[in-house]
Amino acid sequence: MLDFVLPDLDGIRVTTKLREHTAAPILVISARNDEHDKIAALDAGANDFLTKPFGTKELLARMRVWLRQEHRPASDAPGPDVEGGELRIDHEARLAYVRGREVRLTPTQYKLFATLMRNPDRVLTHEQLLQTVWGAAYVQETQYLRVYMGQLRHKFEEDPSRPRYFVTEAGVGYRLRTSHFGE
Repeated sequence: MLDFVLPDLDGIRVTTKLREHTAAPILVISARNDEHDKIAALDAGANDFLTKPFGTKELLARMRVWLRQEHRPASDAPGPDVEGGELRIDHEARLAYVRGREVRLTPTQYKLFATLMRNPDRVLTHEQLLQTVWGAAYVQETQYLRVYMGQLRHKFEEDPSRPRYFVTEAGVGYRLRTSHFGE
C-alpha cells in the first residue's frame, strides 16, 4: 500500500521505481479523487487505487482478489525450463539466459521475454504482446512495445541493430527466432 502524497516523492514516482524491480501488487491510497490522478497512478504501474476514506472490508476484499489472482494456476505457462536455440528461460528461478550467460531483466522485460519464449518462431502481433504483457488498456500503446523490444535486443543480441532473435515483422508485430540463424 502506498499513499499518493509522500513527504519526499510522490506516489507516481515511487510506483514507477518499484515497477522496475517488482511485480508485487501496488495499491495506491489517496484522499485525491481526481480521475487524472487515478489514471496516472494506474499507468505508472499501480494495480489499484483506493480513495480515502474507505472501509476496512473493501480493502480486505481487494486484497483477497489479488491473492486469488496470484494463486491462480497459469495454464499456458511452460514448465520450469524452456530452451529455444541459444536462449533459455527458467520460470521457477525467474532467470533468462543467452548462450549460457545469465541476462538480468526487469519484471516487464521478463514478462515480454517469457511471452515470446512460449511462442518461438511464431509472429505475435503488437496487440497480442501488449495485451499479454501490459493488459487490455494498453493494446494501442505500440511505443511501449518498441522501447521494451529495444531493451531486450540490447540485452540479448550481439548486434542490436541487426537482431537475430527479436525480429520485427513490419506492420504486424515481432517474432522470437530460435532457429534458422543466418537467414
